[in-house]
This record gives sequence, structure tokens and C-alpha cells, in this order.
Amino acid sequence: MEVLQRTANRGSISTDTAYEIGNSIKFETANTESLTKSQTASNRRTWTVSFWFKKTKVDSALQYIFEAGINSSTLLSLFVNGTTDWRIYEYVSGSRNLAFYSTSPLRDSAAWYHIVIACDTTQSTAANRFKIYLNGEDLTAVSGYFSTAAYPAQNYETQINNSNATLSIGKAPTASTNFCGYISEFNFIDGLMKDAEDFGKYDSASNIWQPIEYTGSYGNQGYFLNFADSGDLGDDESGNGKDFTENNIAAIDQSTDTPTNNFATLNNLQKFSGTSSNNPTHTEGATIHTSTLDDYWQTSIATIGVTSGKWYFEARILDDNTPLVMVGVGDEGDIPTWGLNNGYLGDGKSVSYSSGSSAYTHAHTIGMAVDVDNGKVYWAKDNTYISSGNPAGNANGTALPTGGVCNGTYFIGVSGYKDDAAVLQVNFGGYHANSLSSAASDANGYGTFEFAPPSGFYALCTKNLAEYGG
Repeated sequence: MEVLQRTANRGSISTDTAYEIGNSIKFETANTESLTKSQTASNRRTWTVSFWFKKTKVDSALQYIFEAGINSSTLLSLFVNGTTDWRIYEYVSGSRNLAFYSTSPLRDSAAWYHIVIACDTTQSTAANRFKIYLNGEDLTAVSGYFSTAAYPAQNYETQINNSNATLSIGKAPTASTNFCGYISEFNFIDGLMKDAEDFGKYDSASNIWQPIEYTGSYGNQGYFLNFADSGDLGDDESGNGKDFTENNIAAIDQSTDTPTNNFATLNNLQKFSGTSSNNPTHTEGATIHTSTLDDYWQTSIATIGVTSGKWYFEARILDDNTPLVMVGVGDEGDIPTWGLNNGYLGDGKSVSYSSGSSAYTHAHTIGMAVDVDNGKVYWAKDNTYISSGNPAGNANGTALPTGGVCNGTYFIGVSGYKDDAAVLQVNFGGYHANSLSSAASDANGYGTFEFAPPSGFYALCTKNLAEYGG
């Protein structure tokens, strides 16, 4: 299972660097969101691109993350080729002038990936002209990682810094296939070939690849996007003033889910339904669950599992039809039964609470406090806990499941039954698709919620996991 509990929280926390990344930007395919800019003529032979990204959609569709192109036959692209592989290539008038096709996909929707693409076509040795690093590892030096590895010719001029080519982040300017996910810490270095160590390092305690601050030159046309200004998410912070145009992007697309504090989202690889060919969809940074199969329950699971600590979460129904929905928490050992064979989150050993009664509508916020330390879960309607529950005082909660197939690792999940509609918006604190009236955080200052988490309860993110054991 590809979840943070099982992947060592890669790209999330650090013990030996003080560098913190505060923000990312969310891209959604259906919204055709992108950042674009016209390029100014500069060094087309030597340059470096570095950024972090977190996928929120894993399916057969192409997802273009980054491209410099004139038209559909003259371009340099980085894209995810569905569930098959990921590719970097440059075509000019149908001729492939450089190409790298991986032998494996980038499937994990729980973790942040770091990629560095470094080019210097002036090098005499072909293998030195193009380098691709993923989470600190030089993949061009790994035998067999790329099924295709075609290096550019010496002194070849790429589409980067071609004044006739448009540069785009989050969407290909020559195609309609957008990226679904988050991007953070986008650096472009003009005229210099850098390696991964200029942007990251392996943590001494965990050996996890972590970001560090880039302190070198950006060159004449370089730029740095840190997405810190919600009113100007295309703002260049390098000092060169190379701002991007925001296309269908608004302040709400800023997120605090970053490589140094990775928040839970809905896991694109953990979706369940009555049929394997028809699963719920995840949109808006994997924070909206939409049931898609009539007369069936469909279930989505969070990317982070916990074995200890106290955690807070919110959800909301997004349609007016008062559908049947479940918001709850269950044990990892029971996950294979969730949502299958027309089941729902309350089946088996999982614990859930239906928000489908007439008392709950799209106007209400469902809060849930999960106390793993004391084995209880609490639900609230607009910050009033039901059944006289008091999560801060450990009173009147519902018992978490134990015994049987349970192994003590708990996951938050949601289920929806589609008759007319079943759309739920979840909020783990890192990203929320609309503004919140109160924008409350936990006691550590993490997360953004409609209501403040109860005393002692925290947003489900890797900074809090590191402190409270997860």
C-alpha cells in the first residue's frame, strides 16, 4: 500500500536542515490551470530546472507538468504517460532530438517527488550533456532505468530560452492535457548545469531526500517560484523579475501542503467500489470525493495512517440532495473490505458515522477527532460534538476497532452512495478548495480548518507525525 506510513515520509520532514518550504500551488486538469510566460532569447544549450511535485491523480491520461514549445511538433516536454511511464523529450518538426522514457511510472500519490533536469550540450561526452535526478539519484547513471535514452547532439540548442517558444508549468501550451497535483519550489537556472545537491540533501537520520535552499546564481533569464504570494502565484522571487501569467489560477489555489510538511489527502491508489472498473473520482488536489456508480457505495481512503496521537479532520457535503455519506476511521487490516461489494465505511471492523440524515446538509461542517492513544473517535456538527462527546476531556467517544484483522494502524476515510449525487469535500488542513470563514489552525499552527481542532488534537501532516509519533 503506497501511503506515507509505508514510504518513510519521503520528502516531508528533516532533522538536520532548517530550510522550510511554506507553500505550493495546486493544479487541476478540469480547470485548465497553468502558469505561462514568453521566453527571452538566452542560453539554449546550458540550463537547469528543479522542482518538487505531488501527484493527486493516477490514471491512463497524459499529464504534462512542464513544457517549452512553439507548436505540437516543436517542443520540449516533461510528462507522465498515464500509468505506464514518464518521459522527457524534445521534438522539432517531428524529429526526436533528445528523449528519456522511464521503465516505471510515478504512481505514488502520497509523497512529494523532487526532479532536477540539467542540460549542457557543449559537453564532448554525450552522457554528460543531459542529467535527470529523481529524489537525489542520477537516473541517467542507473542502468536500465530508461527504456529510451537519446542524448542531444553536441551544441544542440533546445527549446528552453527559445524566444519563439512559450514556457508552461502545469499544462502543455501545445496540448490540452494538464497536470493534477501540487508543485513547489520551482527553480530555473539559466546558463549553468547544476546537480541535485544544489537543491537537496539526504537527511542524516532517515536518509530521506530533503530540500535545501538554492543559493547560487540564476543567470540572466532564471527564475524562482515559491508560491508564497497568494495574490500573485506567478511571482518570480529570483530578483530577475521573470513573472509568469496565471491562467485560471486564483488565490485559493495556494496550498500549505509542501515537501517539508506533507499533508494527508485522498489516496488515488486506495479507492473502492462495487466494481473495480468504476471507482470514485478525486479532484481539487485530492480533496473532493465524487461517487460515480449508481446504487453503490464508493469509498476513498487517506494517504496517511496513524498508530498513535490525536488527529482532527473535517468534511462537507457539496450537493443539495442530502445523499447517503459516511465519514469515519477504520483499521488498515479492514481496508480491503471498505466499499467493495456495495459495502461502505461502516462495514466490518471500521467505525463510521453517517452524515446522511436530514440534519446534515451542504451547509454544515462535519468534524471528526480521532484519539488513537485512548482508542476513541468523536464526530461534530458545526463544532458541536454529538452524544455529549468531549474529545478534549476523553468523554463519550466511540471505540476504535480492535481485534480480528485489525493491526492498529488507522486511516480516515469517506464513503458516498450514489443515487442522485454523493460529493464530499474533505479537509486535512493542507488544501481546501474554497475559503473558510474562520481559517483556524491547530496548536502548532498547522492546517487551515473551519473550526479549531479540540485541545490536544492536530492536523494530519508529517510535521505533527514527527512530534506525536503517528
